[in-house]
Amino acid sequence: MQPDKAIHSFHLLGTELKNVLSGKAQNQAEWETTLRIAEQENPWFTQENMMLALQGIASWLDEDTLTKWMSTYPALKTENKNPLTIGVVMAGNIPLVGFHDFLCVLLSGNILHAKLSKSDARLLTFIANRLIVIEPAWKDKIHLVEKLSTTLNAVIATGSNNTASHFEYYFRNTPHIIRRNRNGIAILDGNETTEELHTLGKDIFSYFGLGCRNVSKLYVPANYNFDNFFRSIEPYKEVINHNKYHSNYTYNRTIYLMDGKVFTDNGFLAVINQAHLSSPIAVLNFEEYESLDTLEKQLAGMRDQIQCVVTSDRIINTTNSLPFVKIGETQSPTLSDYADGVDVIKFLLEQSN
Repeated sequence: MQPDKAIHSFHLLGTELKNVLSGKAQNQAEWETTLRIAEQENPWFTQENMMLALQGIASWLDEDTLTKWMSTYPALKTENKNPLTIGVVMAGNIPLVGFHDFLCVLLSGNILHAKLSKSDARLLTFIANRLIVIEPAWKDKIHLVEKLSTTLNAVIATGSNNTASHFEYYFRNTPHIIRRNRNGIAILDGNETTEELHTLGKDIFSYFGLGCRNVSKLYVPANYNFDNFFRSIEPYKEVINHNKYHSNYTYNRTIYLMDGKVFTDNGFLAVINQAHLSSPIAVLNFEEYESLDTLEKQLAGMRDQIQCVVTSDRIINTTNSLPFVKIGETQSPTLSDYADGVDVIKFLLEQSN
């Protein structure tokens, strides 16, 4: 398929998504049924969270945006006459988390063999079928499979630290990208406004904190006062009304109480001083730092555990050695914001050479 034709088909898919979000799609009822069933199959996939995922994808699927992104790879200016078969093992922690890999494989002119997560099979399958309706030539390029073979040209697999070890062994003879656990963190300097702290709540609570770009830990100055933080995130309190989130909050709070651990909570989030980057659902870890220079060096040594670092422009402007993201923008990655900082398109092109 010619690159401009491929891009145009994704542009049309993006137009459909925008219409769905505004409630004006010609097949709105079909979309709404699919979204309703997806939530029944996975209660973490609320309507709000699925719409948030669709909104992010729709922002990518614009003809000019896609063309600009693809133009940074000269090899993709012409049709791929020798497509590779690329296996993708997709995660299912948040809605459509594997879509970016789906997009990369197809726009690079390759053949996709995707093993979907049981937690997120409904939406990606529906979107793949919608893309084939828009451009039937995709039918021979998109294969949703139960198991990946070991004869693939390359593999992209996303999972936990435990499953990553399995992937590395299983695909040891196949070129691969293996993604492990990563987390978003935030650095506060104590001068944040109420508005900034409120916006930080988006980075903490979107998708119930289940995404690898969600903030799971705060780094704060010594003797930081959390009062304004808690006041600022109060508008997110409705999250506790979700049954599974509430159960996790109650469980973790109970464990901390039984273990005699010191923590602070506001009725829907427990904040605790712990060294771990990752935190349980409904828990936010924090750690104090003495100086930003020392903290930067500390975090540089943990780079392979960090997906993004959320902070204010005041701190971003002092260094560029970490994957900084402005407050409130963790769930709005651009097409070039590759997971784990690994350029998937570049990787795929290298396999073709």
